[in-house]
Amino acid sequence: MTSTSGRTRMSPEGRREQLLELGTQLLSTRTLDEISIEVLAEEAGISRGLLYHYFGNKQDFHVAVVRRAVEQLVAITAPRDIEDPLEQLAVSLGAYVDYVVENYTGYVSLVRAASGGNDELRTIYEAGRRALVDRIFEVTGSDGMDALGVPDSPAVRLLADGWSAMTEAVVVAWVADDHGLSREDLLQRLAGALPAIALA
Repeated sequence: MTSTSGRTRMSPEGRREQLLELGTQLLSTRTLDEISIEVLAEEAGISRGLLYHYFGNKQDFHVAVVRRAVEQLVAITAPRDIEDPLEQLAVSLGAYVDYVVENYTGYVSLVRAASGGNDELRTIYEAGRRALVDRIFEVTGSDGMDALGVPDSPAVRLLADGWSAMTEAVVVAWVADDHGLSREDLLQRLAGALPAIALA
């Protein structure tokens, strides 16, 4: 990166990274539809033409921003070094809840876009959810799953997918109105619901 006449010149990779970061920041308080090439160009202080150089059109830009947002969510909810599998699940859920709280508007629009017929956005969204659910089994391991009394089987994984969808719906609704349910209570109930559903 060099500076000429008081202006910062970035490498193409660095500039694209900067624009993606700005896009995900905007997504925290705006819907996908509200984040246009024009808005990003204004926020970044660059021309629309330059943005079209990095992102061919609005759809390509939205896809790139959603992919980055999902990557951030997967990273933020990464497991900690916690032995108890139920506590580990609650901690990861806590990170997820905090993410939704901080990025509520954009997150809800992402979920709606993924279910609204856009195949590319749905693929990215579903891949992110798949990674989050599969990670529960990978991190917990067979011993941890046995400790919970939950065998790792195709049927249990199917139920875990359902639990994940329920969790998302509950968290999104809870952020809008907590219905008197504390964050700690929410996390304990959601974490406890997974083995309860699997064993029902």
